[in-house]
Amino acid sequence: MSPFASVPLRVLLTGLGLAVSFLPRRAELVLGPLLGRFVCAFGLFKVRRSAEHIALCFPEKSPAERAALLRANYEHLGILFFEYLHFFSPIPGHYRRYAAKISRLEGLANWRRAHDKGKGVIFFSSHLGFWEMSAAAGGLAGMAPTVVTTVLKPKWLDAQITAARRSCGIAAAYHPGSLPSVMRVLRKGGTVAFMNDQYAPPPMGSPVVFFGASVNTLTVVGPLAKRTGAAVVPVTVHRDPDGTQVVAVEPEFDLSAAGGDATASTQLIAARVEAWVRAHPEQWLWIHRRFKAAVWPAPAA
Repeated sequence: MSPFASVPLRVLLTGLGLAVSFLPRRAELVLGPLLGRFVCAFGLFKVRRSAEHIALCFPEKSPAERAALLRANYEHLGILFFEYLHFFSPIPGHYRRYAAKISRLEGLANWRRAHDKGKGVIFFSSHLGFWEMSAAAGGLAGMAPTVVTTVLKPKWLDAQITAARRSCGIAAAYHPGSLPSVMRVLRKGGTVAFMNDQYAPPPMGSPVVFFGASVNTLTVVGPLAKRTGAAVVPVTVHRDPDGTQVVAVEPEFDLSAAGGDATASTQLIAARVEAWVRAHPEQWLWIHRRFKAAVWPAPAA
């Protein structure tokens, strides 16, 4: 995108960000599903891809059940659209206040026990609910997480998102090339966070089973924990019916069964992520090309 072309987008997002700054939460929970149902009905935003992924992952569901799940997912995406607009509010401190208002952190003691070991903490999470709240709630609670992410384009967009995250006490390590930053954080006993539900080609990823498919998945968590002695802690988030983003920090994750093997560790993590998605399938990011180059089992005869 050229700098000139990005100007109208920046003006639009800032205007929308200002508008949602004064929008009651209950209005987001009404307007979001309406927007999502409209998009789904007219196939406007990756509906076909989402439907294909749902069909592949839930072959036991009837066509009607899969269609209902697809509609529910787009209702979720409609709410997510409004939630993301708060990143672009021009009102100082708005994003921090919004994150504190809509999120609830559970399991803080689990992080504290892991943190008190002094070797650092490695979070793994997924794109469920408004996943940004997992880092925001942790930052507001004093965890000072460093999220491993990518630099966005154009620069003003990256600066806007980064500033909003920083207002909640969130730092960033950027990949490719994030490992030195991650190592510095862990050596100081800090907390880093990875998303473990996206497609990751070799050498960053290797094939593990996810929803029955063999698909490339990020393998860094296990080897990093082995190298540093950091505790591995799962963090998941989902949106309750009242709109609250419930961020759950689970007990330290036991990777001993993997015997130090990177792929085996990743398989254990993938199974945990799959369990989260199965618990709230309507709130996962089915639009993502998670199953690119996946190998699916042959249909039963």
